[in-house]
Amino acid sequence: MIVIDSLLTSFLKTRSDTEEICAPLQIEDYVVQPIVDVSPPKWHLGHTTWFFEEFILSKYVKGYERFHPEYAFVFNSYYESVGKRVIRTNRGNLSRPTVSEVYEYRDHVTAHLQSFLEENDDPQIHELVEIGIHHEKQHQELLLTDIKFILGNNPLLPKYNDTFSENPVVEEPQDFITIKEGVYNIGFDGTGFCYDNELGRHKVLLQEYEISNQLVLNKDYLEFINDGGYRNSLFWHAEGWDWIQNEHIETPLYWHEIDGKLQQYTLRGLKDIIPNAPVTHISYFEAFAFSQWKGLRLPTEFEWEVAQSKFKWGSRWEWTESSYLPYPNYSKAPGALGEYNGKFMVNQKVLRGGSVATSQNHTRSTYRNFFHPHLRWQFTGFRLVRNK
Repeated sequence: MIVIDSLLTSFLKTRSDTEEICAPLQIEDYVVQPIVDVSPPKWHLGHTTWFFEEFILSKYVKGYERFHPEYAFVFNSYYESVGKRVIRTNRGNLSRPTVSEVYEYRDHVTAHLQSFLEENDDPQIHELVEIGIHHEKQHQELLLTDIKFILGNNPLLPKYNDTFSENPVVEEPQDFITIKEGVYNIGFDGTGFCYDNELGRHKVLLQEYEISNQLVLNKDYLEFINDGGYRNSLFWHAEGWDWIQNEHIETPLYWHEIDGKLQQYTLRGLKDIIPNAPVTHISYFEAFAFSQWKGLRLPTEFEWEVAQSKFKWGSRWEWTESSYLPYPNYSKAPGALGEYNGKFMVNQKVLRGGSVATSQNHTRSTYRNFFHPHLRWQFTGFRLVRNK
């Protein structure tokens, strides 16, 4: 019963942690959706609940009655094989169900799944619950970053709370770590949880390279800005150059010039930019342009994974030069859960590491995050590589 107790404890804590993230919000904050990539907090609360109801309770608990017959339509995200759903851009139009009703829904599903787990020792069920736990942890990170975007796009720039620390100061000097040429193993190999896109452990040949021991800092990025980095097309991909022109991009997201001084919006409100903190909310396009300006490059995801034990990581999701593709012998899970990762393996870049918004016990050195190159509402940064 130790496994069941541990799984149940993890499940209950995860459910509680999600609600704790929402605790500082006002009721009006729960429904806002400024852009398509940002989902309202109320929707996150409902979607993570629907996941457990849809994939476990409704399939494995005899006689289980859904909390509401229409919630599957409201809170399904992208699972085409499960059924119809609210269009992503319309999530912010859902004034109903109310916030209190969504919390009632959470309580209902949490209680039923707790009772089910207390009586069930099926490893297959436990595996599904573990996937659900880590799915909710992913949404905890999205909750924080979405909340920041919601508040950071309010003209009053309101604070989320006074305690969230998102800009760790880097004290150590920059150095470049040499990684010798060789054949290296890539991918998850061990016990414990991982996603299917980390599987298919395989060998890669890497040429000798040097990788920075630290992320690019705000003070470094300011030099790029002041040197006209956003005005020199030679540093940019054609698509990136079009993007900054069309969107009038001149600084990282959340940087504001106020009375002639650059400041940064944080979850603690508007603050001075900390020179020795890693730059954040950077797109792949911007990371690439900076690397070109420096005469260096971004690491591939394989170079990052091989070197990761030699530097600190976890304060920023780190852009890599790798496209998000399946590993050799990758196989999607059967059914709807096969839509979790595999369907997105096109037109996206891999990010490695984690961020200040990532939940505890969720990331690992083989974790592969992925986003489109222009996105930057996540806590994204980057480190540089130079060839030998």
